[in-house]
Amino acid sequence: MSKGEFFPEIITKLPEADIPIEGLHSYLFQGERQQFVFMSFENAVEVPEHSHEAQWGVVLDGEIELTIDSKECIFTKGDTYFIPKDVKHSARIGKGYKDLTLFDQEDRYRAK
Repeated sequence: MSKGEFFPEIITKLPEADIPIEGLHSYLFQGERQQFVFMSFENAVEVPEHSHEAQWGVVLDGEIELTIDSKECIFTKGDTYFIPKDVKHSARIGKGYKDLTLFDQEDRYRAK
């Protein structure tokens, strides 16, 4: 792993997830019923309110402001968050944010 890279090759050799956000690098680990996605954001991003199956994440670096069921929370390196199934949520993701997210859904994202 070079000094400028965050994720090691064991992660970057995974298929990229097809997530249409400019500056997002995402790597998909597909399970039978769930998906892990490793994400790294080059730019600040706002994700509009939406809902889906349950989601759990751990912040690896940077900051994310999540609004979950109308409650605003800020998460930073080392924090974890959980979004229950069908609960509306939105996000303000800071430049340089990195995380590992587990989706309780086998088809949340497709490989590119």
